[in-house]
Amino acid sequence: MDENKCPCLSGKNYADCCEGIIKGTKKVETAEALMRARYSAYAKAEVEFIMDSTHSSQKESNDRDEIRRWAEKSVWKGIEILRTEKGGKDDETGIVEFIARYTDNDVEMEHHEVSEFVREKGEWKFLDGKMAAQIPYKRDEEKIGRNDPCPCGSGKKYKKCCGK
Repeated sequence: MDENKCPCLSGKNYADCCEGIIKGTKKVETAEALMRARYSAYAKAEVEFIMDSTHSSQKESNDRDEIRRWAEKSVWKGIEILRTEKGGKDDETGIVEFIARYTDNDVEMEHHEVSEFVREKGEWKFLDGKMAAQIPYKRDEEKIGRNDPCPCGSGKKYKKCCGK
């Protein structure tokens, strides 16, 4: 990834996107902008911003050292915002559903979360996140049993043919 590009995949340079929010020189205006900045902060291991952008009721449950270790050892691939509810300039609450992609110990990972944001003293803060519900797999075709005839037409049982 281009070092000048923002990790949040906005297409903008980091300096024109999340850096000002993370460094405190630019006010965050929406819940989505805070989510993007938090992702970028993980990618840049900016632990103080991650802590500062967390609602005061949740800060005790965060371990700075663990956040730093995880942020530094992961390779951050990007964030995809799937949906937002409220979270605008005039709102007090907001929801952002996203998928964060990263590599941890050479394993490609996707973190799919629905995050809740609230204003605290006029500033957007991350309140809580819940893993997004997985959509159950639904088979379109009928299940083939081990002892059913193989659908390839060989005349053999499935377990002795294509089901091996």
